[in-house]
Amino acid sequence: GFLDRVDTFEPAFFGIAPREAQTMDPQQRLLLEVAWEALEHAGVSPDSLAGTATGVFVGVCNSDHYQRVIGKGIDAIDAYLASGNANSVAAGRISYFLGLRGPALSIDTACSSSLVAVHLACQSLRSGESKVAIAAGVNVICTPETTITLSKAHMLAPDGRCKTFDDSADGFARGEGCGVLVLKPRSAALADGDRVLAVLRGTAVTQDGRSGGPTVPNGPAQE
Repeated sequence: GFLDRVDTFEPAFFGIAPREAQTMDPQQRLLLEVAWEALEHAGVSPDSLAGTATGVFVGVCNSDHYQRVIGKGIDAIDAYLASGNANSVAAGRISYFLGLRGPALSIDTACSSSLVAVHLACQSLRSGESKVAIAAGVNVICTPETTITLSKAHMLAPDGRCKTFDDSADGFARGEGCGVLVLKPRSAALADGDRVLAVLRGTAVTQDGRSGGPTVPNGPAQE
């Protein structure tokens, strides 16, 4: 299950010292594991991407683990706290491990982070900046504080379910997980004989502008 994935990690496989792995955000660990699995599933040898223009785009907005470590006091801070918990490293660590030379971006747009990561990955492919793109999203909830403040702000749906664009929408639900896509231009995927699971025909990013509040959706803008 998901909790087992959060608790277990083989640092040596990724060239990481066991002591460093203890301080690393589990979100970084999951990204490394699932990125490797995604490349295997795509029939791409991870070693074959070293030195190539492969971009990494990661949606990540959670810093729970960092807050946990800081909460243990000054003595809990070690040499790996910064690199193990910086969101920028979430993308950079994948590029470092695989030897990728394309852009490595971590994106925080709250709930839309992973979708924006996919958008930027597609833009990078269209411009030729990247030949292959790894687009990902990750979220691990390991402290209660954010959920408490969202509850006090009445932003969470009482039934724990998202009902986006529905008349019965009454908040959102926090979720955990990690997902990774391996993206190529369609023409390149067909030329390379890749197994194409889906085609993204278009992406877009906008902002609601001024609405009922910074966290209140704007229906016409989202349409």
